[in-house]
Amino acid sequence: MKLIEPLALLDGMTAVAAVRSGEALPLAGGRAYCLARLIEGVTARLVSARDLPEDWCDVAARLAAVPAVWAGLGPDPVVMGILNVTPDSFSDGGDHGDPARAVAAGRAMVAAGAGLLDIGGESTRPGCAPVPPECEQARILPVIHGLRDSFVPLSVDTRNASTMAAALDAGATIINDVSGLTHDPEAAALVAARGCPVVLMHMRGTPATMTGLAGYTDVTVEVTRELADRVRAAEAAGIRRAQIIVDPGIGFAKTVSHSLELIRRLPLLLNLGCRILVGASRKSFISGVVDTAPPKGRVPGSLAAGLFALSRGASVLRVHDVADTVQAARIWQALRAGA
Repeated sequence: MKLIEPLALLDGMTAVAAVRSGEALPLAGGRAYCLARLIEGVTARLVSARDLPEDWCDVAARLAAVPAVWAGLGPDPVVMGILNVTPDSFSDGGDHGDPARAVAAGRAMVAAGAGLLDIGGESTRPGCAPVPPECEQARILPVIHGLRDSFVPLSVDTRNASTMAAALDAGATIINDVSGLTHDPEAAALVAARGCPVVLMHMRGTPATMTGLAGYTDVTVEVTRELADRVRAAEAAGIRRAQIIVDPGIGFAKTVSHSLELIRRLPLLLNLGCRILVGASRKSFISGVVDTAPPKGRVPGSLAAGLFALSRGASVLRVHDVADTVQAARIWQALRAGA
C-alpha cells in the first residue's frame, strides 16, 4: 500500500492560500501540507508538495477527500464520554458500578457537551482477564436502557458479538471493538447485518498478551497498514467504509514512545479514507512523560494530547473528563477559525 505522510502542515487561510498558489496540497478537514513523505514498501523519500510525482496523485486525492459523515455527526470535533460499568478499569473502575449512578454520570456527560457516550462492561487494560459476555451484558444493558433517551448516540465498547447484538437491541447504535472485529468470528457479520457505525481499533494480541507484542520498526506506518487490513476485512464482510472510524489504539500494544509517535504522526492514518478517533484520556503514556502521575491526575496531559490530536486530523476524542475536554476543544476551534 502506497502511503503519503503529510508534513509541514498548514491551517486556516494560510492553508487555502498555499493550495491556491500550488505550494501545498489539500488535506481532509481544511488543512494542507507543504511536504510529503512518500512511503512504498520499506522505502521512503521526501518531496515538496509542488513536486509530487504524477504516479502519486491518486494517493494525494485520497488524502484530500473529506471522509464521509460518520454516525450522523457533522464535521466539527466530537467528544465521546467514557462510561465504564466495571469494577477494574484502569482509571474509573468501580466509579459507576450501580446502574443508577452510571446513568446519572452519563446524563451529566451529555449536559457537559458529550456528543457520544461509550458504555463498556469489560476492562481491556493490559494484563486483564476476559469477562464472560453474560456478565458484561448484565452490567451494561440497564445503563443503555436508562440512557437511550439522552439524545446522543450510544456506543457499546465490546469484543463479543452476543453483547453487540444485545446492546443494539437495547438502544445502542454504535459498536466500538478494541480488537477491530477480530476477537469474535461472528462480530463482523453482525455489524454488517445491522448496518451500524463501528470503531475499528488497532491492537495486537489480547489485553493479556499485548504488552509483549509492542515491537515495531515504524509504529505509525505499521499501525496504518494493519488498520488498512482491518478496514478491508470489514468491507469484505459487508460493512460500508462510511460506517467505519479508525482508532490507532494508544497504549494497546504500544510503549510510551509508540503512543507519542502515533499522535504526532496521526495524519498518516488519513490515507485510510476514514475518520479518526483518538483515546488518549488518562493513559499511562502520560505518566511516562510526567513522572508517574496517577490516572485521575492525568487530566492536563489528556487535554494536551487531545488538542494535539485534533490539530493532526482526529474527529472524535474518547475521554473521561468531558467538561474539561469540551471547553478546551471549543477554544481550540475558535482560535483555529481565526487563523
